[in-house]
Amino acid sequence: MYFLLDLVDELDLSAIVIPAQSKDPRGEKGFDPRMMTLLLLYAYCAGIVSSRRIERACYEDLAFRVLTGNQQPDHSRISEFRRRNLEALSGLCVQILRSCQEAGMVSLGLIALDGTKVQANASKHKAMSGCSKTRPGSAPLSGVTQEVP
Repeated sequence: MYFLLDLVDELDLSAIVIPAQSKDPRGEKGFDPRMMTLLLLYAYCAGIVSSRRIERACYEDLAFRVLTGNQQPDHSRISEFRRRNLEALSGLCVQILRSCQEAGMVSLGLIALDGTKVQANASKHKAMSGCSKTRPGSAPLSGVTQEVP
């Protein structure tokens, strides 16, 4: 958690902060975009992606309360922030991985996954039905018995 607090100062958040600062100043004051970014990053690290669960964690989880400065953005604000800044947030993930690599926390390389789909003939019903039926071109097994000890 504290690593993210230090890391957010090193990240280039201009794609998130500049549009938030250029908004119309009238209306309700929005949450700090750096805090919202930090909230989403920590939630993703904790495996929480639902905006409603993130909102609940801001009330119940001490780590979330520390990161947000005891502010509790509602799920619609979290969701809207994520939707508006989706492209910038994906760029932050690359920045974070590079920072972790420089700190020696991870080693980055090429990861390849094979998604080949192969047609199989492993139907449970087909395998079981072969016991009672004979295949075309084969003789029935009448009169053959075997005792099992």
